[in-house]
Amino acid sequence: MNDPGSTVPAATLRLDPDATGLAQAAALLCAGELVAFPTETVYGLGADATDPAAVARIFAAKERPRFNPLIAHLADRDAALAEGRFDESARRLAEAFWPGPLTLVVPAHAGTRVCDLARAGLSSVALRVPGHPIARALLEAVGRPVAAPSANRSGRVSPTRADHVLDDLAARIAALLDGGDTPVGVESTVVACLGGQPRLLRPGGITRDALRAVLGFDPADPEAADADRPTGPGMLASHYAPRARVRLNAASVEPGEALLLFGAERPEGHDQARAVLNLSPAGDLAEAASRLFGALRNLDASGAATIAVAPIPAEGLGEAIRDRLARAAAPR
Repeated sequence: MNDPGSTVPAATLRLDPDATGLAQAAALLCAGELVAFPTETVYGLGADATDPAAVARIFAAKERPRFNPLIAHLADRDAALAEGRFDESARRLAEAFWPGPLTLVVPAHAGTRVCDLARAGLSSVALRVPGHPIARALLEAVGRPVAAPSANRSGRVSPTRADHVLDDLAARIAALLDGGDTPVGVESTVVACLGGQPRLLRPGGITRDALRAVLGFDPADPEAADADRPTGPGMLASHYAPRARVRLNAASVEPGEALLLFGAERPEGHDQARAVLNLSPAGDLAEAASRLFGALRNLDASGAATIAVAPIPAEGLGEAIRDRLARAAAPR
């Protein structure tokens, strides 16, 4: 809960994830308020997905364009299956990876409880059953779908700890369930199962290799993105961005740049960097993913105008890390 020395505005409650805090968070969500909570990927900004007025508060708090659909989170697989039409591929993926860091975009049932605004007017619905125990307990207490994009201002770096949420959204949301650092650190993998071959819309916590092992084939890449009508969450070209410019695959470092490293290699001029962080000195991609957004926030706080990023391998979770960095580096 808030303490007397806290700098958090009184309008935003900081709740412990115990029975009392979970009950208070659930009551706030059921009353149409916004509550941030941890998942295994990043912190989500939750609202009752069945209530258009509550969902509208997400778009207002995040300053997020309303054409960008939201992920509806459910407490268990059966609850998620009731909201959409799952073909064989979608069912196999749900059975293999739920609960966990996978979002499935499927045709919405005619009677889906996820409101039109949360779906951005699309005939599809994005569904996830998170694996984090605090998220699961909260969703069970709420008893309905909870729309929950990342708990940050739209386009900014996603939050992997409670203080990151408050940096962006303090006094804009009713409460925050503080569950410590999130373990995966990059958002969920998003796969569209809308007829034909499943498409990997966004790489994330479930790797392409893991999807292939379940499906028996590679998911297709997304079709050309429509900037004004994305088919799934997390597809905007410019996203996950710090204030500083991001320069990828840096072979050298200019004086005054911040530097984001991976592994043991050091680019030329690294000793001139204003600030240096290493995602994983050992070259572990899971460790790198868990530290990515926190590292970007910390380097941004150095005041450097540019963050130079060393090369990241493309395999495994490296695909998701490279995707987030490419969106962070995109023109804004």
